[in-house]
Amino acid sequence: MVRNNMVAMILAGGRGTRLLELTNKVAKPAVYYGGKYRIIDFPLSNCANSGIDVVGVLTQYESILLNSYVALGSRWGLDANDSGVYVLPPREKSEGFGLYRGTADAITQNIDFVDQMEAQYVLILSGDHIYKMDYELMLRFHRENNADATIAVLEVPMREAKRFGIMECDESSRIIAFEEKPPKPKSNLASMGIYIFNWPMLKKALLEDAKNHYSSHDFGKNIIPNYLNSEKKLYAYRFKGYWKDVGTIDSLWEANMDLLKNDNQLDIQDPDWKIYTEDNASTPHFVGANGSVLRSLINQGSLIDGKVTGSVLFSNVTIKEGATVSDSVLMPGVVVESGAKVTRAIVAERVRIGANARVGHANSEEIILAAKNVKDGEKYE
Repeated sequence: MVRNNMVAMILAGGRGTRLLELTNKVAKPAVYYGGKYRIIDFPLSNCANSGIDVVGVLTQYESILLNSYVALGSRWGLDANDSGVYVLPPREKSEGFGLYRGTADAITQNIDFVDQMEAQYVLILSGDHIYKMDYELMLRFHRENNADATIAVLEVPMREAKRFGIMECDESSRIIAFEEKPPKPKSNLASMGIYIFNWPMLKKALLEDAKNHYSSHDFGKNIIPNYLNSEKKLYAYRFKGYWKDVGTIDSLWEANMDLLKNDNQLDIQDPDWKIYTEDNASTPHFVGANGSVLRSLINQGSLIDGKVTGSVLFSNVTIKEGATVSDSVLMPGVVVESGAKVTRAIVAERVRIGANARVGHANSEEIILAAKNVKDGEKYE
């Protein structure tokens, strides 16, 4: 029997096309973030810190690196005899390819895995969000309300609400209406894509949905509306902390820049809620607007001779004398040659920015992604 009677299932199979070349060969949850992390470190660390000891990671596109990365459950303390991280690729074959047809179908194809764990509850998570959350508190809320399903929600600005699944609730936080990406939202309570379901009921709903050829086999489009239509008890769990969907180049850059702020919205070095990763020993490196906080970069194999401000640097970065880096994210192994200038950009792993090259611009509305080497003197803006 699993701890808390709950198994976590992390949906990590999206293509991540809006992250452009960053996901050409790497699944979106495996993309780098925050100086030494990968995005999937956050839901996995949340599970470990919340006392959830069995986690299924449902992978699909460009999953080779992600599969090998998450299979080492020891990174998150999930490698005991009664715990583990399990990689769960698609099992059904469609047109010669194994594919999950939707978020709900991903769970349907792994019903036997959840059954094997004898879980009473299943926690559904996304593998591409940055946040810290105690799922144990959400489970307690779920139990106290005798809910059939609980959805974590976050208040968003009304102007952004049409991008999300939006809930309407009564005074007790029971969900009375749900609409996926409504053109005219009636509420600003947005679904975070975090669900707790009572497993026996969800299993039945998934098997019924699988038989429906008109279904998208999706939680937001099918399962949740069907629950509401059948008057099942759905509750909204209000989350107050930092949460970011890093599905675009701009949002990934913004999430990195958020780490430079002094508001501590997301303290990734909190000893009471550790974010575990491949390299737990080193410290991520953030350079403030005044050029401060350049700490122990040499110990990570980096060589910083140029000027750096307002940026997030990964390991083994080289910034040569006369180069300038500002408001940017430099992933592992990046080389910025003498005289080069990088501004409001993300530079992908092992990319070389040539001497006197220009990448990005201080007044650019969109963030530049440099995913290939930039030639000497070239402008990439």
